[in-house]
Amino acid sequence: MSEAAISLRDLGFFYSPEVWALRHCEATIMRGRVFALLGPNGRGKTTLLHLVIGALKPCEGSLEVKGRVAFVPQLFEVSFDYTALDMAMMGRARHIGLFAQPSRADEAAALAALDRFGMAAYAERPFHALSGGQRQLVIFARALVAEADILVLDEPTSALDLENQALVLERIAALTRDDGLTVVMTTHHPHHALAIADDVLLMHGQGDYRVGPSRALLTEDNLRALYGAPLKRLAFEYEGRSLETIAPVLTPARRETAREIARSA
Repeated sequence: MSEAAISLRDLGFFYSPEVWALRHCEATIMRGRVFALLGPNGRGKTTLLHLVIGALKPCEGSLEVKGRVAFVPQLFEVSFDYTALDMAMMGRARHIGLFAQPSRADEAAALAALDRFGMAAYAERPFHALSGGQRQLVIFARALVAEADILVLDEPTSALDLENQALVLERIAALTRDDGLTVVMTTHHPHHALAIADDVLLMHGQGDYRVGPSRALLTEDNLRALYGAPLKRLAFEYEGRSLETIAPVLTPARRETAREIARSA
């Protein structure tokens, strides 16, 4: 039987006593599964990630994390001209003694991780010269070489084009399938959650959280209640496989509203 990697019990956190970022949040995240957090902005998704990685401490309730955690932020920028290999090798920091230099074994592990994500050919390329999708894959390699048990991702496909979104989602699924990692991720794309998440947490607001299997919970009614907009869950055939996706419903009025927002931006 699978065991829990993360347990939230009546979890709450506030930045000021008058304003709770989240409250009475309960969930169990099982080991070796992809767990997606969904909800509009301001519902506590990023706060919950920061609680999981230990950057914040609960104000009430309890949070238990079993295993080593690696965090991949939404945007990853560096101030120095590190190579992709340097960035991946930083994942070995916890295994290298203070003031010690990385060993050949550390470098070999970093190169193997880069190769796993198809980035070995870019090992000596400056990190800042890589595309957004390539940077994400390097950071995944860094998490893998750190021997983390739990990978926490803040909107991993943010600002990526469609090709790189698909590539990153495939690699996230592979980390659980092939390596047994637990992945906790936020996303603004319900169709991404439907494609790769085993379980989801729908964050409606304080005390209103729904957790369960993604296919059971990502219904049209639940998503409309969550986002305040109509979405359709669509079934289709692709290369002999039966698949599903989720798409927003853009009526003419909604399209015009979208154009007005774009013109005013």
